[in-house]
Amino acid sequence: MENNNNGKATASLVLGIVSIVFIFFNVYAFIGLILAIIGLIIGIQAQKESPENGMAKAGVVLSIIGLVLCAISFIACAICIGAFSSLRYFY
Repeated sequence: MENNNNGKATASLVLGIVSIVFIFFNVYAFIGLILAIIGLIIGIQAQKESPENGMAKAGVVLSIIGLVLCAISFIACAICIGAFSSLRYFY
């Protein structure tokens, strides 16, 4: 049982880190959003199984940070695309 929990904690940590990496690829930030949500779910499950696991806590924290920052990055990218698409009307 402990080995499965450690795997969940590791998966949550990796998904949180990868979601943070996707912040820098604005167009693909929605992939980071999906990965952060999955990492958050897996991390919460790992924390429920053993609350003292620091790797699970780190995975949850990184997934939350990745979720928020990817959402901001994706919204900013959508706003920029909308602004540049309406720019042609001014010329």
